[in-house]
Amino acid sequence: MADKTGIWLVGARGAVATTVAVGMTALQKRAVDRVGLVTELPMLRELPLASWDQLVVGGHELRRGNLVDGAAALARDNRLFTPELLAACREELVEIDSRIRPGIHFRGGDAAPAGQDATRRVESPRVGIERIKNDLLDFRQANNLGRVVVVLLASTEPETPRAALPDRWGDLRLTLETNAACVLRSSSLYAIAALELGHPLINFTPSLGSDCTAIGELALERGACHAGRDGKTGETLLKTVLAPMFAARNLEVMSWVGHNILGNADGRVLDHPEHKQAKLQSKDSALSKMLGYDPQSLVSIEYIKSLGDWKTAWDHVHFKGFLGTPMTLQFTWQGCDSALAAPLVIDLARLADHAARRGETGALTYLASFFKRPYGANNEDFFSQLGTLAEYVRGVLEGDPPRTGS
Repeated sequence: MADKTGIWLVGARGAVATTVAVGMTALQKRAVDRVGLVTELPMLRELPLASWDQLVVGGHELRRGNLVDGAAALARDNRLFTPELLAACREELVEIDSRIRPGIHFRGGDAAPAGQDATRRVESPRVGIERIKNDLLDFRQANNLGRVVVVLLASTEPETPRAALPDRWGDLRLTLETNAACVLRSSSLYAIAALELGHPLINFTPSLGSDCTAIGELALERGACHAGRDGKTGETLLKTVLAPMFAARNLEVMSWVGHNILGNADGRVLDHPEHKQAKLQSKDSALSKMLGYDPQSLVSIEYIKSLGDWKTAWDHVHFKGFLGTPMTLQFTWQGCDSALAAPLVIDLARLADHAARRGETGALTYLASFFKRPYGANNEDFFSQLGTLAEYVRGVLEGDPPRTGS
């Protein structure tokens, strides 16, 4: 089998995936620098990661359209790319778009992407999983790939009711035969399809994906690895940097309020209450773990159409210092959502590919610094998480055996 690796993006014509496609093409052409790519830091550069020319992009999508038009819209409305860069990448974007297949939709909530192709609604979860697997097998064979990394980038789903999930894969598998018996949503069907084939899985979304005991058991059974959940790109990244500072200085955080506004398709989906709740839970879950107590906390997310792919977070931290003196930290974070997320997706795909080549299985806990709700990690401190990644790299370079997760 050839040494190329496929990156299969679920939500392949969304803003983040489109930016990944443009970014990958630009990197292959050496038309851009490598700012924003964690795997290009000195700490990680010595790992034997796949080169840009070894990576082939494809994916699943519910929406109609094409990557060229999507990239042009991002350039026009959000200033992500220059016209010159898009012109240089056009031929490759058309080729990537030819490798995108219609996705599936199962219990994904009411806020489905505009213009979706409803013909891919599935008769049963198992039928949907087999369709996904067939597409992945075709992608691998047609492009002579050594392996495929599946990355979940689709819009946030409503929370999956965990109380209804069996703890064992054997029991969960039985529920996949009928719609009525299965409480899983699309993200978990994609996860199961990938893991049943032994492919690495990255869940960059707040959706459940493979984040449950039964699907984790499947990963171990098939010798596959997975990581997630919900890419950490903005306000939460700052929380996981700043909260440990307050703890280390023994300053008492009395309240932490964050107000987020964003546009784009993800923002529109999050305007629906059941989808928003899943995201809010993801953004607000780390604070008490880092501080060791529960300050008053409020996180809000509002959809502002005119912002497009740009997002803004205003945070107000009210804290108490020596002699009970109340003080305040306020900050504003403004960033382009896709430009923050896309390089991390590329990083994670390269790292997951590396893990699979090493024979690592289960949850890749050393990737915790990339996520808001990291699989298998019990430390939310960003720099502690980064230290875990550095320790892993040192171990690989010193010849440690592959890790097997849980």
